[in-house]
Amino acid sequence: MARLGRSTWALGERQVAVIAASTVAGSLESQGPLSDAFDVRLSDDRAGEDSWERAEQVMFHRAAELACEKAGVKPEALDLVVGADLNAQLTSFYMGLRQLARPMLGVYSACASICEALAVAGLAVATGFADKVLAGTSSHTSTAERQFRYPTEYGVQRPPSAQRTVTGAGAAILGRGRGKWQITHATIGEIADFGVRSPWEMGAAMAPAACDTIRQHLADTGRSLNDYDLVVTGDLGRVGLDILRHLLVEQGVAPASLVSVRVSDCGAMIYAEDQQEVFSGGSGAACSTLVTFGHLFREMERGRVNRLLLCATGALLSQVSAQQGDTIPSISHAIAFERGD
Repeated sequence: MARLGRSTWALGERQVAVIAASTVAGSLESQGPLSDAFDVRLSDDRAGEDSWERAEQVMFHRAAELACEKAGVKPEALDLVVGADLNAQLTSFYMGLRQLARPMLGVYSACASICEALAVAGLAVATGFADKVLAGTSSHTSTAERQFRYPTEYGVQRPPSAQRTVTGAGAAILGRGRGKWQITHATIGEIADFGVRSPWEMGAAMAPAACDTIRQHLADTGRSLNDYDLVVTGDLGRVGLDILRHLLVEQGVAPASLVSVRVSDCGAMIYAEDQQEVFSGGSGAACSTLVTFGHLFREMERGRVNRLLLCATGALLSQVSAQQGDTIPSISHAIAFERGD
């Protein structure tokens, strides 16, 4: 492996493979346009538990268990587990996967965490420090909303720019060599802060960070937007996606005609805009995980997408920062995938 340019890791051609991936989707997500791509579709967001937090832990555990089953890997064969969620102190990750009893690294880039987890996992595999690594994330609308905005039960009025935190979990098993999907590059993003203060304006807060990371990835690798069948951000929603497309054109990354067909967003894809009341779209640590490990990986298997750039996005706000009246900085990391065997 090698470092390219300022912030991109080249993990080596055909060196890091995604052997298997799994998805567990919440009830609303299971009714959306990507429903058929999810492995487990829940009808009850409580998942039979007595709290939303325990439900999210169960979802994460089920996703990890299913990924191991699909990969033919026993949990005890995992050298490392890397993951994240949005609960305080990564509760869902550590509590949900504690029964695996494997070495664990919790990471956090808010809703961009899946790309951070995949970057760390891919680095461990590419350097030979691990043979099999599980990477995943989870989120739950009823745990995240009361932590970052208001409890769902409060019924607060939301503006059209608001997004719904995706309920679900996803996990992938990484290993050396060839697989269905190859990870070729990881671009590590920088903090961007454009002064957004409203917790309902996540798309506006994150779009500049996504633009910066996409530009940096292309500069580091010497690639252009034409080299990817699809560049997809994590959870900008429809409002943020419009802003990102405008920024990419304005900054000369690609012409509008190309940006409009090559650049999309997981948050804008996971729900049916006209049929589900989700305002600007989806968000959350599970948003890009579900869409990528479910729908987009299936599109790659079918040969419809051969090269994919996932540029997950995260708004770095918390109860503490909100109480201090701080602005909302954001970050975006990118993972480049290629269709494998």
